[in-house]
Amino acid sequence: MTQAGIGQTKRGYYGDYGGRFVPEGLAGLLAELERAFDDAVHDGAFQRDLDRLLKDYVGRPSAITECANFAEELGGGRLFLKREDLNHTGAHKINNALGQALLAKRMGKTRLIAETGAGMHGTASATAAALMGMECTVYMGAVDVERQAPNVSRMKALGTRVQSVHDGQATLKEAVDGALNAWMEDTDAFYLLGSVVGPAPYPEIVRYFQSVIGREARAQMLEREGRLPDEVAACVGGGSNAMGIFSGFLDDREVALTGVEPAGKGLQFGIGAHAATLCAGTPGVVHGFNTYVLFDDKGEPAPVHSIAAGLDYPGVGPEHSYLKDTGRAKYVSVTDREALDAFARLSRKEGIIPAVESSHALAYAMKRLPEMRGDQILLVNLSGRGDKDLETVLPMLGL
Repeated sequence: MTQAGIGQTKRGYYGDYGGRFVPEGLAGLLAELERAFDDAVHDGAFQRDLDRLLKDYVGRPSAITECANFAEELGGGRLFLKREDLNHTGAHKINNALGQALLAKRMGKTRLIAETGAGMHGTASATAAALMGMECTVYMGAVDVERQAPNVSRMKALGTRVQSVHDGQATLKEAVDGALNAWMEDTDAFYLLGSVVGPAPYPEIVRYFQSVIGREARAQMLEREGRLPDEVAACVGGGSNAMGIFSGFLDDREVALTGVEPAGKGLQFGIGAHAATLCAGTPGVVHGFNTYVLFDDKGEPAPVHSIAAGLDYPGVGPEHSYLKDTGRAKYVSVTDREALDAFARLSRKEGIIPAVESSHALAYAMKRLPEMRGDQILLVNLSGRGDKDLETVLPMLGL
């Protein structure tokens, strides 16, 4: 028995997507990780430890909030948010970080390596390392170090070393490159990967630890409204927050699933202007797994752009690629400007400041709600809070 996801057609694959395209040395580390993961998730004591931390340390279950003020004037459907912004550290990333850190401790590891874009996974990894008495190094693109300075300060306060990466675009892809290279040079460390990407078994592991979002959301909607939402939406970069909430509704075919990607300056401007992988990419291999990728004219992962550092990635989780191809989920994109407008609307209408990443899903809600009937429900995963984005966003809003 394995912890394969619903879409996993064989271990490590979702249809043709996924796999483990890595050097032999790294393949051995991944096989060891897979065995340790299987052993842990079948151990009741491990799950009890994780459940205790999620409840007493993270503050789960996170709330469900109806946003009637946001929906007012738009007309149409009702908007509910799954409030991952209320978690300790302010985002969904802590769910996975604690799960993987517990797994690392079980494997006898004392050092963590992680990558981060927006800084929330880095902060969550630093938090888990501090809690469990581990060393931690977080790789972060130099551009993101500058635009996500509050999270860099949080990581340093927690005792983590932040390694700035200056290669390429100096954003999330380069941070992943740096972390993978560091792991190959320090095989006694544990690589705490932050999204449902990378070589198997990482997409499966991250999905497993983030599935708490979907389980809670499904139960909360049934308890509160007596029925499931008509549609569930979430932003997609690598895709962990989306896969976390989608996982609770995959078997409910009456519930539409929508992933919202960053169109950046606009898809019409082509390579380098956006990071809408599923909307504009083609299948290929990046970071050791097969998925949809944005390639340049030389067949290399393309430069990407988004106002949201956490969505600035030229690939996407392999299960999302499978859900796109099978039609179980649809994927759309919204621009930087649309995300900024949604950021401002939620902040001023509901008193909730969203992460710019989450604001992409809210921008989709602004388009979708007027198309829905008044008795229909759109559930959006609010993956994180926007404190980290204020220095970037406020000048763009003229404030």
